[in-house]
Amino acid sequence: MILQISMTDKYTDNTIKTSLKQHHLFSRLTSLQLGRVIRYSKIQHLDESANLFNQGETVAGFYMVLSGKMKLFRISPDGQEKIIEIIKTGEVFAEALMFTDQTDYPVSAAALAETEVLKIDAKKFKHMLWDSPDTCFLLLGAMSVRLRGLVEEIDTLTLHSGTCRVATYLIHEMPENTDRFELDTAKNVIAARLSIKPETFSRIIKNLKNEGVLTIEGNTVCIYDIAGLKEHSII
Repeated sequence: MILQISMTDKYTDNTIKTSLKQHHLFSRLTSLQLGRVIRYSKIQHLDESANLFNQGETVAGFYMVLSGKMKLFRISPDGQEKIIEIIKTGEVFAEALMFTDQTDYPVSAAALAETEVLKIDAKKFKHMLWDSPDTCFLLLGAMSVRLRGLVEEIDTLTLHSGTCRVATYLIHEMPENTDRFELDTAKNVIAARLSIKPETFSRIIKNLKNEGVLTIEGNTVCIYDIAGLKEHSII
């Protein structure tokens, strides 16, 4: 279920401005411009598993995750779900559609947990960008980085083994200066993101455990041999 939230229910203009400022897309906007963004926006609350929009629906805006987590996905002709990207708190998605002639969303979006998003009117924001060349360049840079990341992902998914994908994912998720951390995404979702079956993911983790590389108990990951994990990865 999706609910509209009033700015005064939980979020004030100042808290929204603070969240926006932390993202590079909005970091160089003035306080006046941020105020305009807020006026162009609505806050939506999604229950876990609720769809925000479906592939093929008309584009109505782009989004920033204020809390929670979203998945972007497509359904294959045989009914399999392919997770394209996992969007976490503070991240923005669907912004690139402002600069294309595409009128429909190319993917679906659903909440992986109880989530709140800021929906921004894409047409009004695009018009505002004419007043902020710096923001235009930041947006183009962010889109280039995302495109490069997707190209690298295609390379990983097509040229490397399941073990390599899992090892690379865990290294990216591992915080600096620690060998123990919590997975913040369900294992079956991680498996879908890496284009492997959940049972394959479990078998890979078991093999890495038998090698003395790591253990995963519940959502807690303990890395015992980071060098060994890197040998399995593309890092």
